[in-house]
Amino acid sequence: MAEITPGADGAALVAEIEALGAKLAEAKESINRRFIGQERVVELTLAALLCGGHGLLVGLPGLGKTMLVDTLSTVMGLKSNRIQFTPDLMPADILGSEVLETATDGSRAFRFIEGPVFCQLLMADEINRASPRTQSALLQAMQEREVTVAGVHRPLGRPFHVLATQNPIEQEGTYPLPEAQLDRFLVQIDVEYPDRGTERDILLATTGVEAATSHQVFTAEELIAAQTTIRRMPVGEGVVELILDLVRACRPGEAEAGERVAQNVSWGPGPRAAQALMLTVRARALLDGRLAPSAEDVMALARPVLTHRMALSFAARARGESLSSIIDGVSESITRVEAAA
Repeated sequence: MAEITPGADGAALVAEIEALGAKLAEAKESINRRFIGQERVVELTLAALLCGGHGLLVGLPGLGKTMLVDTLSTVMGLKSNRIQFTPDLMPADILGSEVLETATDGSRAFRFIEGPVFCQLLMADEINRASPRTQSALLQAMQEREVTVAGVHRPLGRPFHVLATQNPIEQEGTYPLPEAQLDRFLVQIDVEYPDRGTERDILLATTGVEAATSHQVFTAEELIAAQTTIRRMPVGEGVVELILDLVRACRPGEAEAGERVAQNVSWGPGPRAAQALMLTVRARALLDGRLAPSAEDVMALARPVLTHRMALSFAARARGESLSSIIDGVSESITRVEAAA
């Protein structure tokens, strides 16, 4: 098992993790003042930022997704931009373009005008309402943190994160995201209707004279340092093996896959899913005030990490199967095997 070794280095790491945990508790409290009653959504979104990744917020309009991203930019101290994705949006509207300018002496030259992607936190609102051509404008940005325009490589902000909102694909006027782009999202965060008590709190908090506000807790430099700390957190050998068992059991054709996966899943998660779990379990432990992740963290993050990296077969969709229930079944099966061992 990977452990924090005793001595000055180990003690320093423990102190660093504990200090970061206290700072994150303050950040969560500040966010929850505005984004009421959605603690799991807040934790998953924070986990995506702490791991240096991107998040896909899926839910119906009007559930506060835009307000969450706006609040995160304030609390985490990040320069943010927002793009409203529509069917007529073009790649240049995201990346920027070169314009021909005429100087006072009559000479002409091209000047690059940066698009909204040049920021630290990009909100891609209703990303699946744009055409696949426009959606692909973010592929290089999300993977390489740079874009290529007119043959010139242009670095983006540091850090750079995309938080995209997506309407359910059953709605009219939506285009499914390509698999390559879905895989670039560290987690898929499902935003659901609030329960009655939460909706009552929202109603009272948002219809008065004064609205709740959030304050800055992090700076961009502190977030980058936190991302490094996350990668230094210890992960037990048992947790590593559990991650591998879970990811491989969700791939049809693998020896570890069960009959239900083989019959219903057309393609499963790749190695990037295991990498995502390895990072997010650390972030979840830290957000919960612990020094190292556990098997419970792996199971809690199975759906957010794996759902958008898998696809049902046509026959499975016709039978009414769901990826969530399949992932839950795989998780339960692995848990029983682990308990028996």
